[in-house]
Amino acid sequence: MSTPAFQKIAIVGAGAIGGWMGVHLARTGAQLSVLARGDTLAALQQHGLQLHQGGTLHTVSVKASNDAAVLGVQDLVVISVKAPALSSVAAQVGPLIGPDTVVLTAMNGVPWWFLQGFGGPVAGRTLQCVDPEGTISRALPAQHIIGCVVHASCSVDAPGVIRHHFGDGLIVGELSGQATPRAQALHALLKQAGFNATLSPQIQKDIWYKLWGNMTVNPVSAITGATTDQILDDALVRGFISSVMLEAKAIGERISIPIDQSPEDRHAVTRKLGAFKTSMLQDVQARKPIELDALVGAVRELGQMTGVHTPFTDALMGLTRVFVKNLQN
Repeated sequence: MSTPAFQKIAIVGAGAIGGWMGVHLARTGAQLSVLARGDTLAALQQHGLQLHQGGTLHTVSVKASNDAAVLGVQDLVVISVKAPALSSVAAQVGPLIGPDTVVLTAMNGVPWWFLQGFGGPVAGRTLQCVDPEGTISRALPAQHIIGCVVHASCSVDAPGVIRHHFGDGLIVGELSGQATPRAQALHALLKQAGFNATLSPQIQKDIWYKLWGNMTVNPVSAITGATTDQILDDALVRGFISSVMLEAKAIGERISIPIDQSPEDRHAVTRKLGAFKTSMLQDVQARKPIELDALVGAVRELGQMTGVHTPFTDALMGLTRVFVKNLQN
């Protein structure tokens, strides 16, 4: 691939994070397109993409369609959909991707490409719970992917209307860890767009570190309806969460992405963010599918691959799964 100029950028999934990123990227002068449907598509076509941030309403015009062929080949495609929707979305995005298109995955949890390049017990393996039929990896080949970890909180006020709460961090990196020309160009673009962007030498480790916190607090908040401060204030719940985290930490050590912290260290980081509703709790309250497999199921599967017993993770998975099943009835 040659070094891209990123003049044509498409957002796939103009929800909270995708919409926030889209507005900032459009303000660099890039031509912004959005693949959307339903009420979001209608709102984007009528009012553009809107972002409330820092007391100001920012509005950018976009080319919005429910047909990727109408939008055409892009220089950069930002995938920011919820994990349960990715299989169906991946099947639609083909017309956006040319030989040199970069696909930036700004999603929660463990992505389908996570084990690319790993050796040891996971060499050549794939995560069945994330991409059981291999449809995502076929539609979005690894050579196009640059990984992304988002450290920001946003919400959707209405279709096409995003509200930014806090955080502006984006960590990006090639799956190989190399600082390629395209990765450096993307890093520069994100900084130009106003993000606190970091180029990572091992994006999988950054994904694992973020997961280490939200794989526990997210599902617990979904089950209980509690904000993060309420969860961490209960010693018994905090102890259960710490036990899950220690299992994930042991898995990370087996696949050479160790975490040099204790669970209590991470709880202190979460506390500094104040009282907030996790994205999974917001999804439950909106009666939307939750990202349980990407956040918890993938950790269980990695435990099975690496020989790490995960009784606490299993319990969290089971409890959340039963809760969601009853919620849908």
